[in-house]
Amino acid sequence: MVTEKLVLTNTLAKSNWTWQGQQIQYTVMGAGKPLLLIHGFGASLGHWRKNIPVLANNDYRVFAIDLLGFGGSDKPLRDYTLELWQEQIKDFWQEQIQEPTVFVGNSIGGLISLMLMTNFPEITAGGVLINCAGGLNHRADELNLPLRLMMGLFTKLVSSPLTGKFIFDNVRQKQRIRSTLYQVYRDRAAVTDELVDMLHAPSCHPSAQQVFASILTAPAGPKPTELLLNLQHPLLVLWGEEDPWTPIQGAKIYQDLITTNPDVAFYPIPNAGHCPHDEKPEMVNQLILNWLSQKNNQ
Repeated sequence: MVTEKLVLTNTLAKSNWTWQGQQIQYTVMGAGKPLLLIHGFGASLGHWRKNIPVLANNDYRVFAIDLLGFGGSDKPLRDYTLELWQEQIKDFWQEQIQEPTVFVGNSIGGLISLMLMTNFPEITAGGVLINCAGGLNHRADELNLPLRLMMGLFTKLVSSPLTGKFIFDNVRQKQRIRSTLYQVYRDRAAVTDELVDMLHAPSCHPSAQQVFASILTAPAGPKPTELLLNLQHPLLVLWGEEDPWTPIQGAKIYQDLITTNPDVAFYPIPNAGHCPHDEKPEMVNQLILNWLSQKNNQ
């Protein structure tokens, strides 16, 4: 069900869709074969503002959605998992799209895209992974002992009713958000006031701290290596070379795959960090469009 509410913000017209009694914000632009863009942790559909118009102007119907708990979507108090968001996207596809779709995701949005591609191949036409996360959270065996203890302590503190709000209020300060972006963006000029405000605004919601704590304590979810065993559709993988969160060294599983699967393509994005679609939109948009054209002509 789509409400009548339609708002024009950052040139993107935003609508609401009701899912499990919650309001989910999304946008759609253009006409043609469908693409569905899925944002990463802490972001929202506005993170695709440099991509949606370009893709839509090239004869694609481009959807982007705020995952439950993020952006302009509702933030109920519940357990947040990758499987929950997979269910949200699949139901959205069933109600709003209903034809094979290319899923495009950044970070955890990339992992959700890969889950949809491999768990529900019947709704999929292909996928684009941009600096795909290896899990919703780090697995214990992926961290050295000091870092494992530090992350465990931080998770307990941010989840505590005594210390959680204080810690979260510090983490979500605009200057902290900007500092974090400076770490994960190679190009500081891309860290604009608009971007900082876009990430900060949802954190002011009364339930934001509880959502944050729920995600930090959630299971890591399926491993990409496991999901790729069931890959049936063309896959494009893009990776910012300067990403400190998901370093390009961890993308070896995709680089190895291109030697055995001709339907997989991999391109490093130079001078870009964790979000190359926002740092290097011209290059990313062109790579996606070239790949889509090639795929559609096969």
